[in-house]
Amino acid sequence: MSEILGLVAMSHSPFATLLPPDGPEQPGGRFLAEAARLSRTVARLAPDAVVVIGPDHFHANFYDAMPPFLIGVEHAVGFGDFGSRPGPLPVAGELAWSVYDGLTRAGFDLSLSYSLTVDHGLVQSYEMVCAGTDIPMVPLVVNTAAPPLPTMERCIGFGRALGDTLRDSGNGAAGRVLVIASGGLSHWLPSNDPRDPAMAEDRRHSVIHGREDAQAFAAAREPRVRAMGGDPHAHVNSAWDRWFLKQLGTGESEPIAALGDGGLEEQAGSGGHEIRTWLIGQAAVRAPLVWTSYEPVPEWITGMGIGATFEVP
Repeated sequence: MSEILGLVAMSHSPFATLLPPDGPEQPGGRFLAEAARLSRTVARLAPDAVVVIGPDHFHANFYDAMPPFLIGVEHAVGFGDFGSRPGPLPVAGELAWSVYDGLTRAGFDLSLSYSLTVDHGLVQSYEMVCAGTDIPMVPLVVNTAAPPLPTMERCIGFGRALGDTLRDSGNGAAGRVLVIASGGLSHWLPSNDPRDPAMAEDRRHSVIHGREDAQAFAAAREPRVRAMGGDPHAHVNSAWDRWFLKQLGTGESEPIAALGDGGLEEQAGSGGHEIRTWLIGQAAVRAPLVWTSYEPVPEWITGMGIGATFEVP
């Protein structure tokens, strides 16, 4: 059986690498300082493997075939977008198969990848938490862009089943496992839904057909994303962020799920769908999060939060 050490939940943002602060007093400084502190704690815990739950931002998954849940079981490679780590990443294959089997038995239909590409939405938090070490990972990608969005209730159930699976995994699949949830708080982004008549045709083509040449589509998109950075007036709903963090701090996720997709977008923007990764992570460890840092950083186009709960000393 595996032992769940606990959970680290944290925001990701392209601008954590593109617009790093000069010091702790600058926007994002407290967030990065807290991330470094937590990585030292994780180093002392010395997990044998990590399960990393994160989204994709149209670098690997497109609307030619978009899965709600996807697991990598053999090879994983970082796309290298926005300064995140490119190239091969270590995969805990035996544990990944155990997770796949357990979640399938629990009634969840995951898409399966023997060769998975992951972008900054997963890699950035993995790097921050693991501090550059190659701790084997189980990569779990959750669609947070547009339909097929798994409902928030479904994500909570998925997390509970994930926790049960990790605790029940045997045959030496893993020893001490840390769960990492990589999401975002409130932020407003252009629509990712191909049904939206306001979506520009070139963008619509890229979210559907981007697999044809993912590097070329990313190269065309990155300058537009970079141009969004540095705006101190970007929309961040810090009041909602704090409410959300309070709910996770009490272990009460039902009021969050009760918002539904429409209520969530109204309060937290289309980027707020990324909270699904944190709902999954908390449900897996079944413990309230201890929120150690929150910083509204509109310059990074998101409110930044870090929470951690560890089940063993």
